[in-house]
Amino acid sequence: MKNILIVFTLFFNFGFMMAQTTVSGTVTDAKKNPIEGANVYVEGTYDGASTDKNGHFSFETPETGTQTLVVSMLSYESHYEIGDIAYFKDLKIQLVEAINSLSGVTLTAGTFEAGDNSKVSVLKPLDIVTTAGAAGDFVAALQTLPGTTTINEDGRLFVRGGTAGETQVFIDGLRVFQPFSATANNIPTRGRFSPFLFKGITFSTGGYSAEYGQALSSVLLLNTTDVPEQEKTDISIMSVGGGVGHTKIWGDQSLSLNTSYINLAPYEALIPSKNGTRWNRPYESISGEAVFRSKGERSMFKLYTGFNHANLDIEQEDINYTDFVRFQMTNNNLYFNSSYKYFFENNWSLVSGASISWDTNDIGVEENQIDTKETASHIKVKAGKNFNSRFGLSVGAEVFISDFEETYTDTENTVFGTGYDGQLWATFAESDIFLSNRFAMKLGVRGEHSTLLDDFNVSPRVSLAYKPGENGQFSLAYGDFYQRPVSDVVKFDGSVHFEKASHYILNYQYIGNGKTFRAEAYYKDYDNLIKYDTEMPEFGSVYANSGSGYASGLDLFWRDNKSIEYLDYWVSYSYLDTERDYQNFSERATPNFAPKHNLSVVTKYWVDKLRSQVGFTYSYGSGRPYHNPNTPEFMAEKTRSFNNLSFNWAYLIDQQKILYFSVNNMLGFNNISNYQYADTPNMNGTFDRHAITPAADSFFFVGFFWTISSDGKSNQLDNL
Repeated sequence: MKNILIVFTLFFNFGFMMAQTTVSGTVTDAKKNPIEGANVYVEGTYDGASTDKNGHFSFETPETGTQTLVVSMLSYESHYEIGDIAYFKDLKIQLVEAINSLSGVTLTAGTFEAGDNSKVSVLKPLDIVTTAGAAGDFVAALQTLPGTTTINEDGRLFVRGGTAGETQVFIDGLRVFQPFSATANNIPTRGRFSPFLFKGITFSTGGYSAEYGQALSSVLLLNTTDVPEQEKTDISIMSVGGGVGHTKIWGDQSLSLNTSYINLAPYEALIPSKNGTRWNRPYESISGEAVFRSKGERSMFKLYTGFNHANLDIEQEDINYTDFVRFQMTNNNLYFNSSYKYFFENNWSLVSGASISWDTNDIGVEENQIDTKETASHIKVKAGKNFNSRFGLSVGAEVFISDFEETYTDTENTVFGTGYDGQLWATFAESDIFLSNRFAMKLGVRGEHSTLLDDFNVSPRVSLAYKPGENGQFSLAYGDFYQRPVSDVVKFDGSVHFEKASHYILNYQYIGNGKTFRAEAYYKDYDNLIKYDTEMPEFGSVYANSGSGYASGLDLFWRDNKSIEYLDYWVSYSYLDTERDYQNFSERATPNFAPKHNLSVVTKYWVDKLRSQVGFTYSYGSGRPYHNPNTPEFMAEKTRSFNNLSFNWAYLIDQQKILYFSVNNMLGFNNISNYQYADTPNMNGTFDRHAITPAADSFFFVGFFWTISSDGKSNQLDNL
C-alpha cells in the first residue's frame, strides 16, 4: 500500500509540473527604454516576477484559460493583458507614464494663483494685508504683480492696456456686479471684501478659462474658505474706524461674520486734504459680510452675503468753474451669493449657484440730482468628470440678468430717464488633457447671446503647457473674449454689438527652493470697440463698433523667500506698448491709463528681537500720455513719472495682539496723473490747465488687531 501511495504522488507531481505554463516578455517605457523592477503577476494569484535590468520577466503558473496579467510600476499607469494564458509568451509591453498631480505640468499662462487654489502659488492671501501700501485692500496688493498698472486716482484693476471695466470679479465662481466701493471723481476706490474670508485668489491677466466671459482683459476669482480651522473673534480698532468679526462652528456647519465702520472725519481734522479738495462730509461707511457653510459627506453648500452703506460730500477744483464743484453721494449695496457642490461616486461633480445684487446711488452735482438703481443676477450650473488621470471634461450654462434705471433732474426740475434691461445667456465646454507629466492642454469653447444687443458670439480658448525639467515649464495660450459695452453707452443705445479682444500669450515659469520666476510675453488684438461723436456718451450721440486697437508687452516676476533669513521679497516689471481708437478719440493713440513701464519692489522682513515685521513697497510708473489742446498732436505729451515708497510695521504685542502702522508715499512724491484743460482759450489763445493730483500726498494708518481663539495662538497676520 505504501508503494502505491509513493507511485501515485510521483505521478501527480509529474502531472502538475507538466501542466505549468511559462509567462514571459519585456517591459519598456514610451521611448523603448527597459524598465527594471516592474511587478508582473497573474491577477488573483501569487504567480509572478519582477523585471530585470533589461526589462525582461519570466515565470511559471498552473493557471489555464482566460486570465488577466497585471504589470505595475511606480510612476507608471498599470497595464493589463487579458486573454488565454497560453499566449502570454514573449510579450512586448509598453508602460505609460502616470500623471503626477504634485509634480506634473500645470497650465499657468496668464494666471497667478494663491492660497490652496493651486500648488503653483506666487502670492498668499495674507500678502494682501502685509504688503506696504495696500492697507488691506486686495486690489492694491494685486497691483504689485506684473501686468497691472497703478492708477492712483482710480484704485481699480487696469490690466495689460485694458480699462478697469475690462476686469470682472467672481466669488465662488459667481459674478460680483459692483466689486468696488462707490466714490467721487479722482478719489481712489477700494474693494468691498475682507481678505480674511477667502482661502485663495486666482488672478488671470489674460487667456482665462472658457467658464468665464464678459471680460476683455482679465478675471479675478475669489474663493471663500470651505471649513474654518477653529472658532475665533477678531477685533480691529483703527485710525479710520473699527471692526469686529466672529466665526462659529457646529460640527460640519460654520458661520463667519464681520462688520466694519469707516469714518475719515477724524483723520481729515488732523491732516486736511489739499490739492484742490475740500470735504464737507468725509467718506463714511458701514459694511458687513457673512459666510455660512454646510459640509456633507460628498457635498458643500455656501451662502455669502455682503452689504455696504456709504456717503460723502466733497468739493473739488474745476478749471472751468470759478468756485469749487460740489459732489454728494449716498450709495447702498447688497449682494447675495449661494453655491452648492456635489461629488458623485462615478467621478462626476455638479456645481450650481446664483448671485444677486442691488445697488443704488443718490448723487448730487451742484444743484443737479442723479439717481441710479441697478438689479443684477447670475445663475450658473456646471457638471464635470475626470474620466481618468489624463482627461477631464466640464460643461455648463449660465444666465446674467440686468435691470438698470437712471433718473436725471436738473435745476429746473426737468426729469430725464434712461435705462436698460436684458439677459445674457451663455454655455461653455472645456477639457483638460494630460498627455504626460510634461505636456498638457486645455481646450474650451464658449457661446453667448445677449437679448439687449441681439448679438451672438462664439469664443474658442486653447492653453498648452510643456515641462522640460523638474522646476520649469513653458505655457502657451490663445483665446477670443467678448464683452457688452459699458452701461454709460447701452443706457442710451442698445443696438451696438459686443466688443472683442483676442489674446496670444507665451509664458515661462520656474518654481523651486523658495524662488519663483515668471516671464510672459503677450499680444492683445482689440476689435469692435465703441466710438461716439461727443465728448461723453449722451442721448444724441452717434454710437458705432468701429474702434480697434492692440496691446503687447512683457511681464517679469521674481520672488525669493529663502536666500536671506527672515526676508521675503518680490520684484515685478511690466513693459506695455498699446494704442487704441475708441470712445471720442480722433485717432489711434495710447490712453492715459497705460504707462509704458511699471515696476514694483515689495519687501517683508521679520525682526525677531523686536517681534516685528517691517515692510517697504516701491512702485514706479513711467509718464502717462495726455492730450494738450495747445498742440496739434493728439495724446502726444506725458506726465512726470509716478513714484511711491510705502512703509509698514507690524508689532506683535503678544501672540494674539498686533499693533500696526503704515504710511503710503512716505517721501511725499508729487504725483500727477493727468491735466484738466479749460473748455475755451484765454485772452492769449491758450487753454489754461491744472494738474490732477491725489487729495493728499501721503496717508497714515494706525491699527490695533486682537484675535481671541480657542488655541490662543492665531492672529490676524498668521504669517508673523
